[in-house]
Amino acid sequence: MPLTRLATLAMASALLASWVFVPATMAQTTPLPAKTQTSEYQDATALFRQGQLDRAMERVDAWLKTRPKDARGRFLRAMILTQQNKTSDAIRTYIDLTQDFPELPEPYNNLAVIYAGQGEYDKARVLLEGAVRAMPSFAAAHENLGDIHARLAAVSYERAIKLDAANKTAPAKLKAVNDLLPGGKR
Repeated sequence: MPLTRLATLAMASALLASWVFVPATMAQTTPLPAKTQTSEYQDATALFRQGQLDRAMERVDAWLKTRPKDARGRFLRAMILTQQNKTSDAIRTYIDLTQDFPELPEPYNNLAVIYAGQGEYDKARVLLEGAVRAMPSFAAAHENLGDIHARLAAVSYERAIKLDAANKTAPAKLKAVNDLLPGGKR
């Protein structure tokens, strides 16, 4: 069940670029020239956007080799893993990001999208609430949270119908909720 709003690399990059405080875990011990510092990451980003996932992974891994705590690179790596259908690796990377950088909403959001796709709506809800706490103005997380609440409502209405076939209101409510959801039904 895809949610409608996946946090994109552009969203994460814009947020990370706006940071004034850089956590000590992200600081470089030996600064590299500006071109070298950004070229592997920029190359990886360009390759990802072109759909060249294997090459993008090689570049982002090279970037992370010297910067293992870099949030941008790790987020990009998680997105590549997601696109490569390496779901368990993507989940682990997003979880690590939420633990290391709880102030970033995008990893919570994207992890929620994965869990929602697996039908784990309660996990997705908790993560989206985390995204909203991290950044109350993050519209994609609010929209996805609304979708999750609608999905949870649909599940409850379906359960009510199974438990009480004579229920006259639950089917109408289920139809109304399904009409709100992307793609109509779950």
